[in-house]
Amino acid sequence: MLWLALILVGLAFPAHADMLVAARTLRAQTIVSASDLILHTGPDVGLADPALIVGQEARVTIYAGRPVRPGDVGPPAIIERNQIVPLVFESSVLHIQTEARALDRAGVGETIRVLNLSSRSPVMGQVQADGTVLVKGMK
Repeated sequence: MLWLALILVGLAFPAHADMLVAARTLRAQTIVSASDLILHTGPDVGLADPALIVGQEARVTIYAGRPVRPGDVGPPAIIERNQIVPLVFESSVLHIQTEARALDRAGVGETIRVLNLSSRSPVMGQVQADGTVLVKGMK
């Protein structure tokens, strides 16, 4: 019975693993470099692979000594809020291009809300590498 109690006590403690922590306080919208990270051993709550973080943009303020979690970083924004961007609607037989105003910041591959300047309608689209916002129609 004593061995069962020892096993249960051992399971109650969190597992420790290598994780990356911020070497300095990183404000939101800062591009993370390798010198901004330190490998630290602790409870397994953060990312451990620097390749997933270096070159990404901090989405929130990451304080020095705190682990970097997956939601804390993302692709660098290429579209700023209120920026006028090309808006492209594509379906199997139709291609429409107009202008829109970005309602959020976003990076390549992210979904963003924009306001179609022609119709004054808000739409959601995916940011492309060339800075356009693509809305796909039904096929």
